[in-house]
Amino acid sequence: MRSSVRVLRAPASSESPDDGRAHGRDGRLPGLVLGGLGVLGFSFTLPATRVAVAQLGGPFVGLGRALVAAGLAAAVLLVRRERPPARRHWGSLAIVVLGVVIGFPLFSALALRWVSAAHSAVIVGLLPAATAGMAVLRAGERPTLGFWLAGVVGLIAVLGFAATQGAGRPQPADALVLMAVALGGLGYAEGGALARELGGWRVICWALILAAPLVAPVVVVLAARSGLAAGPGAWLGFAYVSVVSMFLGFFAWYQGLALGGIARVSQLQLAQPVLTIAWAALLLHESVGPGTVLAALFVLASVAASQRTRVGRATVPLPSGPSAASVATED
Repeated sequence: MRSSVRVLRAPASSESPDDGRAHGRDGRLPGLVLGGLGVLGFSFTLPATRVAVAQLGGPFVGLGRALVAAGLAAAVLLVRRERPPARRHWGSLAIVVLGVVIGFPLFSALALRWVSAAHSAVIVGLLPAATAGMAVLRAGERPTLGFWLAGVVGLIAVLGFAATQGAGRPQPADALVLMAVALGGLGYAEGGALARELGGWRVICWALILAAPLVAPVVVVLAARSGLAAGPGAWLGFAYVSVVSMFLGFFAWYQGLALGGIARVSQLQLAQPVLTIAWAALLLHESVGPGTVLAALFVLASVAASQRTRVGRATVPLPSGPSAASVATED
């Protein structure tokens, strides 16, 4: 007698924007390109925030940018006549709100009142490691040892770069920096995982809508107290972090994380401190020495090495029940 077991899997959900190719080779290159565009947009964030908080204050800049971006998100959702996400998605959206809509912008803006942009470059140097760690916990990814080693090399280069550029000794505001890193990594990993189902732009749009009722009263009170007396430069910086850093940048970033893998694409952020200092030199006329070039080479080598390693995902058991699979035995 011969017995065989046949498993019939249910078809993939129609909600998936990448047709199940999120971690395949078909999605890797587009994921890296989109992730790179996101990093490019984010690389202006610290200089723009630094200029804005000097006159508008850290709390207003950190929370006000989310309120402006929420207005843009509402317009996009209304024009496209998007339906709200399923109930099971709102918990993950709340984590995104905590991590990247409120947590990272607020704590980094507060830190920039007391530390320089060079010192704050440590933030983006630690974010890839934090995001990769959160991807293990929240998205079930399993990077190899080679991946972690490449990331450590890049991390050391970034930290050394920040120190040689004037980061200096640890300061009390570093606690705010570390809090921003932890929350940012959580928000990136959770949003990247959710983007596999909703798409990157929907994740940030609905997260901003969810956050709007929370931040709006606080922003109104802050605006009433301060009077919002600021020059054009401060408002230009605020406009950038609101439109690009808090809104458009996430369109590319979350979709890149979903397509190319959270742990892998997050390593592109190792190049962000180098870009940030480059923009500071071009826009603020800060000097850039040979240490910058050397750090850039180490960072780029680390990114290239991390892209050649394998990042797997934890095996998820096939759910039981007729809706997920059916088992037939033939004699």
